[in-house]
This record gives sequence, C-alpha cells and structure tokens, in this order.
Amino acid sequence: MDLEEVVKWGHPCYTFAGRNIVILGAFREAFVISFMNAALLKDPEGLLQKRGANTQHAHEILLKANEQVKKLEAVIRGYIEEAKGYAEAGIKPPIVKRDIEIPHELVEAMDADPQLAEAFHALTPGRQRSYAFNLNSAKKSSTRVSRIKKFRDKIIAGKGAMER
Repeated sequence: MDLEEVVKWGHPCYTFAGRNIVILGAFREAFVISFMNAALLKDPEGLLQKRGANTQHAHEILLKANEQVKKLEAVIRGYIEEAKGYAEAGIKPPIVKRDIEIPHELVEAMDADPQLAEAFHALTPGRQRSYAFNLNSAKKSSTRVSRIKKFRDKIIAGKGAMER
C-alpha cells in the first residue's frame, strides 16, 4: 500500500494524498483501526463501530485477537482503498451542524456574568460542546453550578472542559 506512516496523537497514522486515512490504537483488551472521514465509507461488511453514544458516525474496527487481522485483511484493505479514493478525489463528508444543548444553569451564570458569556460565545463550537456535555452529564443542578464555578477561569482563558 502506498500510505505514508506518521505519528499523530501518539499513534501510528497513515496518510494518502495529504489526508489522514487511518490511525491505529492499542489498548489492554483490544486494538482499533480508526478511519478518518468514515462517514463516506460504505461498510458492506458492517464492521465499523461507533466509539460511544456521542459519536456521530461508525468509524472504527475493534480487533480482539491477532487472528482477526488475517481473517479480515482483504476487507480492511478494501476499506483503505475506498478511503484513499475519496482522499485522492478531494471528497469530504458533509459537515453536520449539531445544536448545543446549553444547560439552564450555564445560561443563568452567563446572564449574571457578561465576561463569562462573552468568553463562552468566543469559544469554538467543539469547546462549547465540551462544556455542555460535561455539565449535562451531571444529574443534580447543584453539581452543574459548582462545575460552572470551577470552569469559569478555563472558559475565560479560551480552553475546553478537558484542556489543561
């Protein structure tokens, strides 16, 4: 295969035509082949899986035994060739805009704190989503309020919820 191997995000990543095609990840119980722009892939074998509930598109093949690689080699190569074709043609998946469900506690905090509101609205959509996701995962309103207080300085600094 004529892919170029580089290291991105601490993992081997394979590129073609200037685009990321696939990245490999190793975990205790399995290893993963993750496809970039997987929304374009046809997945006739139904191998692609979503990583979690908030993942938009199935994009990874989870492998738990070395024998699976040999068994699925032809299929995996086919998926890679399909992805290379999209990269070479310059085809990208359409961008899907998702609404960000901002919890009412954050809305109230921003109403009371214009500096917080200005900084939050200046964040990238991904960083805004990181706060909304983190706050919405709390079951109690009091927990959301205390998290907002802890997040204020990070929001003002332009950082996401999980950034240092």
